[in-house]
Amino acid sequence: MEFSAKTVEEAVKNALTELSLSEDQVDIEIKEQPTKGLFGKLKGKAVIEVTPKAQEKGNEEKAVELIENVLKYLGLDATATLTQGEERTVITLDSESSSSLIGYRGEVLDALQTLAGAMANIGNKVYKKVVVDCENYRDKREETLIKLAHKLEAKATEIRREVILEPMSPFERRIIHTALADSQTVTTTSNGKEPNRYVVIVPNDKDEFSKPYNAGRNNDKKGGRNSRGGRNGGKRDFKGGRERRSSSPAPAPRKKTITFGTFLGNSLKDKE
Repeated sequence: MEFSAKTVEEAVKNALTELSLSEDQVDIEIKEQPTKGLFGKLKGKAVIEVTPKAQEKGNEEKAVELIENVLKYLGLDATATLTQGEERTVITLDSESSSSLIGYRGEVLDALQTLAGAMANIGNKVYKKVVVDCENYRDKREETLIKLAHKLEAKATEIRREVILEPMSPFERRIIHTALADSQTVTTTSNGKEPNRYVVIVPNDKDEFSKPYNAGRNNDKKGGRNSRGGRNGGKRDFKGGRERRSSSPAPAPRKKTITFGTFLGNSLKDKE
């Protein structure tokens, strides 16, 4: 692009202002310069050609490109829009197959978010949060989990027993902890190892002799104390004051198989 003014300095200043660039972001070539006439008066004008330098993509832009490449590899047609803020960066995905992008309880979004966060924070001294979202799923899921947290808070307070939630991602566990942080009747903690780490809601007035209430599965497991068949699995007949048990021999205990492997996970604090 060409710019002209009375002097080269003035032409450069005008060009940088119009392009909203700094001098180190452009290449400047002087096409014409004014000449000095009689008594030092300048004749003619200064003409310069300004070419913006190719700007290197930032980490956030690279994160968007990474997500788009992963989606193409998975055969998912989607567009990614980047919104940068001071506290966090949001990558919004738009696709006709949004259910495939979100996955079961946001598992696909969580995986993409992990990749995007790693890419966006390469070389950063301070970690910047990156959120990958689709059809406002994050806000909807947060609202659902907050309602669940308060419902189970009331349950734990009523029965005076610990309430165990199903395994959740660090993002979802943090929502539960935050929702109940100011509770007057319960506290929360996280137990287990990734990817099966879960939240436990502990009532302040806990009955120390009661077993935890598992909100993520059926409490009365087959073969338990309250299941049909009795504690030891035999039939009972109290006729005549005696207990009759099945005569069939108990099955031989199964040998425990020892396996070796490596779990690649995150080391998280108790409140995550």
